[in-house]
Amino acid sequence: MAEHTSSSITIEAAPADVMGVISDFDRYPEWTGEVKEAEVLSADDQGRAEKVRLVLDAGAIKDDHTLAYTWTGDHEVSWTLVKSQMLRAIDGSYVLAPLGADRTQVTYRLTVDVKIPMLGMIKRKAEKVIIDRALAGLKKRVESGPKA
Repeated sequence: MAEHTSSSITIEAAPADVMGVISDFDRYPEWTGEVKEAEVLSADDQGRAEKVRLVLDAGAIKDDHTLAYTWTGDHEVSWTLVKSQMLRAIDGSYVLAPLGADRTQVTYRLTVDVKIPMLGMIKRKAEKVIIDRALAGLKKRVESGPKA
């Protein structure tokens, strides 16, 4: 697959609090910007999502797709494409690194490949927009505390 795009942000919260927001797919439309709908289709024996259907609108990339999630310990989650209307592939991950008791560095990595012809620089720009908005939304959501 082609190049990936990645970015990191520091969040003033413990990794468990950050992962709690990342793993709450039902609330993604409230904070991610690009995800308009999210539906957990299956979960593992710990209650973590294994397959999730997402409706995405990221400007140049609009799609209804299903992703398979892999959880590595309490500090990493990655995903790959199961099925899609527009995407050939979408691989990504969130990796959390503790920076003390109540600070976490979050790195988001993403690679998108679309079925329609699209210049690489446009794909990278779409990936960057998705990542930057997701990280900013994640930071705001986590640092504002739990929502009822």
